[in-house]
Amino acid sequence: MPAVTLPKHKEGDFFVDYEEKVFEDGKAKPGEKALVTFHTVAFEGSIGLVNMLQATRLMRKGFDTSVLLYGPGVLLGVQRGFPKLASEAFPGHLVVNQKIGAFMAEGGKVYACRFALQALYGHGEPSLIPGIRPISPLDVLDIILLHKRDNAFILNTWTL
Repeated sequence: MPAVTLPKHKEGDFFVDYEEKVFEDGKAKPGEKALVTFHTVAFEGSIGLVNMLQATRLMRKGFDTSVLLYGPGVLLGVQRGFPKLASEAFPGHLVVNQKIGAFMAEGGKVYACRFALQALYGHGEPSLIPGIRPISPLDVLDIILLHKRDNAFILNTWTL
């Protein structure tokens, strides 16, 4: 049987070449927009967090960036906490809420569909994280169409 002769990994070791970047660092041209949509089951996977990181990165690259929460995605924009709102039950419990707040603090815009908020999930507008703009369900298609018309970069996320 072959023997393993390599030294054991230790704290601080690198497993990959994290410094190599294959593609140029894309930046927005003046006036370019981006839209990130979430029609996703909130907190059932990493997509809510990953796409908030993507939205923040797009904004920092110079895009006028908006986030659209609709369908089950509106739950990403609802205030949470335990035992009180904004209290973390465990480290990372509110990471998506925190990322949404930080995104808006840097100038990003977040919209949430009123129909999904009330009809599907029984929440009113006061349940939203402050700064999120509630919109008509008729605006869901229009925000996408307007961004498409403006040749915006659109990142759509659907999960079931």
